[in-house]
Amino acid sequence: MQLTNYSFEALPFSDLFKTYITDYHELSDFYGTNPFDEEAIAQRADQFNYSGDRERTSKILSGFNKCFNIAEAAQENIKRLADEQSLAVVTGQQLGIYGGPLYTVLKTITTIHLAKQMEEALDRPVIPIFWLADEDHDYEEVRSLSVLEGNNVQSYGLPSQSEPLPAVADIEIPDDIEQLKADLKDSLYDTDFSDELWELLDSSFKAGNTFFEAFGQWISSLFSKHGLVLAGSKDIKVKEATGSFLKKSILKADDIRNKLESRSGQISEQFHSQVTLYDSNLFYLNGQSGRTKIARNGEGWKTDSGQEWETDQLIEEIEENPENFSPNVFLRPILQDALLPTLGYVAGPGETAYYGQMKEMYGCFDMEMPVIFPRLSATIVEPAIDRIINELPFDFHEYGNRIEDLESDYVDRTEQHDIEAIFNDWHNDVEALAEDRTKKIADIDPTLEGASEKATATYLNELNKLKGKVYRSVKKQDKIQLKRIRRIKANTFPGDGLQERVIAGIYFMNKYGIDIWDKLLENLDEKEQFDHHKLIYL
Repeated sequence: MQLTNYSFEALPFSDLFKTYITDYHELSDFYGTNPFDEEAIAQRADQFNYSGDRERTSKILSGFNKCFNIAEAAQENIKRLADEQSLAVVTGQQLGIYGGPLYTVLKTITTIHLAKQMEEALDRPVIPIFWLADEDHDYEEVRSLSVLEGNNVQSYGLPSQSEPLPAVADIEIPDDIEQLKADLKDSLYDTDFSDELWELLDSSFKAGNTFFEAFGQWISSLFSKHGLVLAGSKDIKVKEATGSFLKKSILKADDIRNKLESRSGQISEQFHSQVTLYDSNLFYLNGQSGRTKIARNGEGWKTDSGQEWETDQLIEEIEENPENFSPNVFLRPILQDALLPTLGYVAGPGETAYYGQMKEMYGCFDMEMPVIFPRLSATIVEPAIDRIINELPFDFHEYGNRIEDLESDYVDRTEQHDIEAIFNDWHNDVEALAEDRTKKIADIDPTLEGASEKATATYLNELNKLKGKVYRSVKKQDKIQLKRIRRIKANTFPGDGLQERVIAGIYFMNKYGIDIWDKLLENLDEKEQFDHHKLIYL
């Protein structure tokens, strides 16, 4: 395995994210700490102020991880979390079926790598933690996955379910998982690694397991040996530990909204604001109506499903039944960092953008924003692609263009000779020379003038035949290369998107082994800052 850097500049990422990577200082007012400045990170760690109880958090996570059969390294890290010097590097993601897109794995690998890097640099325990999105309700987002079939992206998934639905974490894997498995097995051709992969998948994503159990067991089976600990906010003990922050989100709702609006306005002057703002950052969970937003109702509060509270009534219900309340995309990081001693969060490009709206919101909770580390962004270049990609005249990012444009560009770039001009010049030269020579032959013997003209015509006819052969050769060469272009594009930018966003991680595990991610961890540079897109050559 070999990794090479590729600039984000020409790739399809947002302008804000590219600026964050290449010119952080332009955005420093919107974030807490430069993720590429070792001294700034060390200073942030020295001044770290954690209001939580590390021992309590350690006990909560010990219980939280019991159902995942975590490795000894993860168990030890849960114990180390109780150390008063401990810190955490955190990431999180939705509970995608069979592990979801490749970027979920890449975020996890980044978190493990950075935790190790920070621990060595700071000389204190730094724990890698994956925050399960166990209160997310977007079932449509997690029920399917995509793989490559030839040059086409093919999606497979579980059937849709009717609303209202509970949190995805509480939805049981249905019996339809067997059909999904059969479809994927037909699509992912059998390899030396297939049996081991499906044994692993079957042990977690099995009918009757909830998405919470299935995804947690899956990611633990891959990464708990590297010390990865799982966390989430749906657990009642987590709700109790973070209840004061739920209440504060209501008591300071106006201040929070004002600060979010101010920051969002400043960002939108140059970039796009990522997340819509609401009166509160809480959802109310109702068994019949599902999850509904809590909104202003005069001086009080209400939901679309009919619940109404005065502020003191809402605070009282949060105290008595914290499990009935769920954070939105802005409040979730606050609860996460209230529970955990979060030095840094590993964010995807979209998350990096909306964190830029949140710096002042952290101040409303007497907290500081963690370091926002970019996750590993990568494209896996398979051996069959590696063998042909250097034969073509394109830079990697150009394969993100439309296939029609790529084909046209190829012809324009590779037509080194004007074949028509070559043969026109040749034809004209022959005719001019033949005319002169025919006159001289006629001077010698007029009866041979016709034979001379015939010889010239024969030569020109052979010349035309040769021109046809040259054109056929060029077309044949182009046909092979155009076929290669289509293949490379399908593998590197499937469906016109970045590979990491489209193709499931298990696609590569089936072809190259379930230890492919262990090898990737081993091949990352010790000082890696993840400030470039990586091309991973297998």
